[in-house]
Amino acid sequence: MAGIDLDGVPARLLAKRWGVPHVAVHRQLPSSLDAVHGLGSRGAPSGAVVLAEEQTAGRGRDGRTWHSPVGGVWLAMLFRPGQAELGAVSIRAGLVLADAVDELLGRSAVQLKWPNDVLLDGRKLAGVLCEGRWQGEELQWLAVGIGVNVCNPVPPELAGRAVALSELLPAVRRIDLLDCLVPGLTCLTAYGVRLTEPECAAFAARDCLRGRQLRRPLAGRGGGLRPDGALLVEGESGTAAVREGRVELA
Repeated sequence: MAGIDLDGVPARLLAKRWGVPHVAVHRQLPSSLDAVHGLGSRGAPSGAVVLAEEQTAGRGRDGRTWHSPVGGVWLAMLFRPGQAELGAVSIRAGLVLADAVDELLGRSAVQLKWPNDVLLDGRKLAGVLCEGRWQGEELQWLAVGIGVNVCNPVPPELAGRAVALSELLPAVRRIDLLDCLVPGLTCLTAYGVRLTEPECAAFAARDCLRGRQLRRPLAGRGGGLRPDGALLVEGESGTAAVREGRVELA
């Protein structure tokens, strides 16, 4: 949109800056993820990005809402991979984001909580949501949505379990994070349907559930990931794989 910039960078310059075919920046959207689905239905190319200054109906898994005021990164990207395992793509996106945040912090600080939470100092910094659109059994496109608390206010009632990056980096800007994040996201579907061995090892190094006792989605101890992104839970009768569900610690 004409006249909009992002932390002083004109929106028209962002696509070239990040190496993607298209970037749209909106002052307000119900959901950047829904906007990317709209681009997908209109034939937009893989790598197209939508950013919202503010979301009025941002969402996470299981229909939960995400508080999305001005100051955060509310981003979605379009992919056309032919085939994809949504669980693996979500894990990859979390790894890219974790690396980007660690680069800004200058240290390894970010943990990942299956299936889509990104944690900093034990509090939620970001979330990832992947959605596909199929025609029959053929994947038409994949939309990856990422919401990150950067310098937006965190509501007082959430301060004990949510954090903004500016709490640790008071001078941080959204563009600082996006310059690290968006180029990394362009490779999300480049390494096949399943997670590679190095990706599984990278997740294991950040896995906040490994070895912890879980109540849900199954009772048992967190045992890491399968290459398709499924959570492994070690129970009394053996190890089971869970492809979706909400985690509760015992």
